[in-house]
Amino acid sequence: MAGPSTEASRPRARETRQKRAVASLLDRTDEFTSAQDLHARLRAAGERIGLATVYSQLRALAAAGEIDSLRAESGEALYRRCGSPVHHHHLVCRRCGRTVELDAPELEALARRLGEEHGFSDLDHVVEITGLCAECSAPELSA
Repeated sequence: MAGPSTEASRPRARETRQKRAVASLLDRTDEFTSAQDLHARLRAAGERIGLATVYSQLRALAAAGEIDSLRAESGEALYRRCGSPVHHHHLVCRRCGRTVELDAPELEALARRLGEEHGFSDLDHVVEITGLCAECSAPELSA
């Protein structure tokens, strides 16, 4: 029986031109964006890359913890380069998309407690809290 995988024994993901292109574009993109938008921007820049490849590269980057992923209200997955190297959650404005990364140890404790209470192990979770940011919820000033 094989032992636990270590960084040294884990096969490295192949570095491809497409992966570099997707990663490079994400490095230059501050806001969460869809795979379709990334694909269109790559194609406009002359990259020969298919939408399925963009999705594949985004899944690989998310699995490696290199990018954040969240669901828009429409259900569409949106992606952005991680601003924090550690596990975190997001507070997202439903109107403008402004995102705040949250370090919330109380959420981590709650997830562990709920898992233990229900006999679950190997827990993973994603928490996205949506609302209106201060700017979007401020009353509009009349001219």
